[in-house]
Amino acid sequence: MIRLLRKYTTIFQKSLSNLHFFVRRTTVFKKIRNFALQHETQMKKTDSAPDSIVKNYLRYLKLGRNYSPNTVDGYHRDLRKLLDYLHRETVSVLDVKLEHLQHFAATLHELGIGPSSQARILSGIRAFYRFLLLDGYLTADPTELLESPTLGEHLPEVLSTAEVDALEASLDMSKPESHRNRAIIEVLFSCGLRVSELTHLRLSDLFLSDRFIRVLGKGNKERLVPISPKAIKELDLWFEDRRRMDIKPGEEDYVFLNRRGSHLTRTMILIMIKRQALQAGITKTISPHTLRHSFATALLEGGADLRAIQAMLGHEDISTTEIYTHIDTHTLRQEILEHHPRNRREIIRGQKADLPIDH
Repeated sequence: MIRLLRKYTTIFQKSLSNLHFFVRRTTVFKKIRNFALQHETQMKKTDSAPDSIVKNYLRYLKLGRNYSPNTVDGYHRDLRKLLDYLHRETVSVLDVKLEHLQHFAATLHELGIGPSSQARILSGIRAFYRFLLLDGYLTADPTELLESPTLGEHLPEVLSTAEVDALEASLDMSKPESHRNRAIIEVLFSCGLRVSELTHLRLSDLFLSDRFIRVLGKGNKERLVPISPKAIKELDLWFEDRRRMDIKPGEEDYVFLNRRGSHLTRTMILIMIKRQALQAGITKTISPHTLRHSFATALLEGGADLRAIQAMLGHEDISTTEIYTHIDTHTLRQEILEHHPRNRREIIRGQKADLPIDH
């Protein structure tokens, strides 16, 4: 009996010792966990310096969203406007409230920035705070109720086929770059490319025997776009001149080059288009983007499906294509007159009576 009692006493003492060890270990774990949480919070506060946040945000746009360098630069420029405002108001990026953003939006208007530019800037600000929310810097989005300015419907200038022909005819073909410039105008109009897509177009992207070109668009997304026989003809004429050029190393695969053998910039193409518009007597305010819009409008007026136009333009959202394209009121009126069944009967009756329909 005494031996059994000693045995149970020994077991109890061991259990009690294990219990003390478990309690001590749990306490140590709690201390470690609390220290880690405090350290994480402190690191987050240290990482809350605007420069560090902006750096992380730009890295996210580039790597996470796969935006091009030009797009990232645009977001950065717009964000700097907010950061400069917050610096003047001595408000931290992480302490921003809705009223701060509303006052910032009002200052944009006071600076004479147009509604469309205001809307773009505020859209970038929303993207920035969504990133902060996603990355754990914030628990609530201060831009949730931020309103953008109301934008009226804006239809950009569009060139008719005759005006595009006049633009090309205005080129002095005695100059060495004329075949190149004519090919640029024709490819922009025939394929609806963005100017940045044109400047990065490479020989390896051309499948001219199949009448297609491969285009690297926004977000490095590829699409195949048909190319017209006229554009192919203009490219062939340019390639004859291109073969005689001294091309710089690393630039051999670019389709369009300057006189020094390097690929063209967007600014050079803009200057060329505006100069030729002046030479052709075109008084509209145009840019390379006008040719892209003209391409979409010509397709729409020719009866092309809006989804097909969306695919060729490289738009992610069909609503962008709907805003981007339009049919002029005269063409729309003629279509209604010629194809609506009520009007068709009136036209036939008017033709029989030899009477004018349009009073």
